[in-house]
Amino acid sequence: MTNSPKRPNKHTNTRRNRKHFGQFLFLVFFAVFCLIVGRFSYISIGKKVQNVNLSAAAQRLYTANETLKAKRGTIYDANNQPIAEDTSVYSLYVVLDKRQVGLNGQKLYATNKEKIATVLAKNLPITRQKALDILTPSKGHPFQVEFGTAGQNISLTTKQKIQSYHLSGINFVQQESRLYPNGVFASHLIGLAQSQTKNGQTNLTGTMGIEQAFNRELTGTDGSQKIKKDMYGYQLPGTKQKYQKAKNGDNVYTTLDTRLQTLLETEMSSVQSQVKANSMNAVLMNAKTGAILAATQRPTFNATTKSGLNNVWRNTLVQDAYEPGSTMKIFTLASSINSGNYNGNATYQSGRYTIGNQVVPDWNTSGWGTITYNKGFAVSSNVAMAHLEQQMGAKTWKKYIKRFHFLQSTHSGLPGELSGDIAFTRPIEQADTAFGQGIQVTVFQMLQALTAVSNDGQMMKPYVISKVVDPNTHKTVKRYQPTTVGNPISASTAQAVRKHMEDVVYKSYGIGSDYKMSGYRVAVKTGTAQVSSGKSGYLSGDDNYLYSVASMVPASNPKYVMYITMKQPHLGSKTATQLLASVMKPVMARALQEDSTSKTTQTKMPDVTGKSLTAATKALTKSNATVTVLGNGAKVRKQSVAAGTTLYRDQRVFLTTGGQVTLPSLTGWSKGDVVKLAQLVGIKLTTNGDGYVTKQSLKAGTTVASGSTLTITLKQNK
Repeated sequence: MTNSPKRPNKHTNTRRNRKHFGQFLFLVFFAVFCLIVGRFSYISIGKKVQNVNLSAAAQRLYTANETLKAKRGTIYDANNQPIAEDTSVYSLYVVLDKRQVGLNGQKLYATNKEKIATVLAKNLPITRQKALDILTPSKGHPFQVEFGTAGQNISLTTKQKIQSYHLSGINFVQQESRLYPNGVFASHLIGLAQSQTKNGQTNLTGTMGIEQAFNRELTGTDGSQKIKKDMYGYQLPGTKQKYQKAKNGDNVYTTLDTRLQTLLETEMSSVQSQVKANSMNAVLMNAKTGAILAATQRPTFNATTKSGLNNVWRNTLVQDAYEPGSTMKIFTLASSINSGNYNGNATYQSGRYTIGNQVVPDWNTSGWGTITYNKGFAVSSNVAMAHLEQQMGAKTWKKYIKRFHFLQSTHSGLPGELSGDIAFTRPIEQADTAFGQGIQVTVFQMLQALTAVSNDGQMMKPYVISKVVDPNTHKTVKRYQPTTVGNPISASTAQAVRKHMEDVVYKSYGIGSDYKMSGYRVAVKTGTAQVSSGKSGYLSGDDNYLYSVASMVPASNPKYVMYITMKQPHLGSKTATQLLASVMKPVMARALQEDSTSKTTQTKMPDVTGKSLTAATKALTKSNATVTVLGNGAKVRKQSVAAGTTLYRDQRVFLTTGGQVTLPSLTGWSKGDVVKLAQLVGIKLTTNGDGYVTKQSLKAGTTVASGSTLTITLKQNK
């Protein structure tokens, strides 16, 4: 019997297939596992995915980089009072989008619009209804809403007041701003610093005047702060902060005297309101050092509100060149005397003088007959000056023009300073320059040349900066001293010229009697120049002249020089001389008064912090300061002027004592003092006009609440 072969068992095949499939799956999973392990090993060792450094990315994700903004330097006057300083302002917006919810479920949108409207109306210049209308827009579903100008330029105090209500949805954006507490105050000379964005960074940048000229010094260096944080934004335990302190910008100290500057602004505004001149300039300078004590121009602008800014951007003290007219005769006379050509008692025929086929006319075309050169200067004869130029010779006259440093920059450091120009080819052109036509100068060039006459031949460079100080180290980075730039004439020549300038005022035939001052002898030279048409001739008509005056007081040994120009005024019942005298005399008188009292009354601010109010007031009164107390406490907590600061007579010092603050009577206060008060007590200030306070919206004795609005009206007073 034959045995048949065994057939494969069906179950055996199934087990074999499962075994192979299992081995296959194992190999697949093993391969995937090896791939994953390999990948993670590669990432853990190389720390890169698609050329992205994971370590660096994690560091960035969990590292907070915060920029610490540096403070822009402060610009001070000669008495260490700030005239341009940094401040922080805020813009407000309210989020309406109900999807804005925090990690902990906190609502980040406006949940109580009625309450928000009430709070905003209480603290901002906006009505409750208008605020509510903005918060409840009739169309669309905006993410957030803003409140126009009412929600901008908000002070820190007002911001904190609004935040104290803890209303959801209200947010603030901080902005850098520049505070100019005095408004119209040497505005083009001090200049402006405005926010500019570069490479994503927004900083204050000087765009005019000292702010621009010293922008590098005033601009600080931002610091930074880095911290390790978790996913919720908290600093990780055991990690350290990386901190680089911000370096604040340097402080710039000017030679300007706030009281003299404020008075000059007042008098210039008064004249400008009467004559609507095309332009005006006025500068008061120390006759011995060249330090500028007060300077302004018209048109001008309010640096706080920017009102009038678009009228003229130029600093016309250095950026305008013009034909000076008869004030140039000071230097013609000085050159003639110094070169040994002058004979004041010699005579000439006034009225007209022919050079070639051209005629030099006197402003009094019929002349004064045959007169001496001494009288010719006092009556401002063009013919006399043309004769003097001819006697000296063009070569000698041109040499003295250069010795007085005309036709070259004074190197003031201010932006855009011009050098001037001259037409000096033909004999008639050479003669014209002797009485101020055909030569173009700047105000600073005239001031510099005038110091040679006021300072017995030693010519001083005009300057407006006294020093630059690093606030971080309190060290003086740079100091600006009086600088002699030449000796164009001798002391005896300078003294002789001043005597002739006195004749302009005190001789019966002199044309400057309006400049007489009680108690002082005044040396003056007036000027009237035709205004160039910009082509080859001059404009005609009574309103197309540039009037000017150069004055030195006291005449025998001048302490101050003042130079004023007034271009194309619309004269009414007053003469140009009367109008210019109305600016010169009160400012010069105030300067002389300050000079006589400062030697006996100049004191340093004592440290009264922590002292009783009675003792502090007594000490400051003794120092001739005006004391204003803020609060009803018994001891001084803060003083507005730092200890050691030089106090000028009647300077207002605020003493903060804590407790309830009541508003004093502000009548007669300067704008700068009211701005300082508003800062100290945290109220919003609105000003109308310039000068001194005549009205205040909150009555004296009113309890001051932080965030309140005070409106003051100011007028120009003598």
